[in-house]
Amino acid sequence: MMEKKLILPAEVKVCATCSYWDGERQVDEELALVVVSEECQGECLMHGDQCNGLSDVRTMQNCAWESLEVDAAEDVAAAASSDSSKA
Repeated sequence: MMEKKLILPAEVKVCATCSYWDGERQVDEELALVVVSEECQGECLMHGDQCNGLSDVRTMQNCAWESLEVDAAEDVAAAASSDSSKA
């Protein structure tokens, strides 16, 4: 039996949409969507704790949730910087 997958908008504040969460997910940057399984688990790289990808971070104290979009923007800036240094 296939496990159920969930499609989440990247702005939803759960662990699976955080750039610090190291769990199994698929990210569609163009559509700003994250696809995870219902039972996804991963590690919070900020705190070193195992957590469920669907945990609502708004209820967690000391959570440093950071949008995955920041990673994409940093990648674009790094690529632009790399391209300009080659000129």
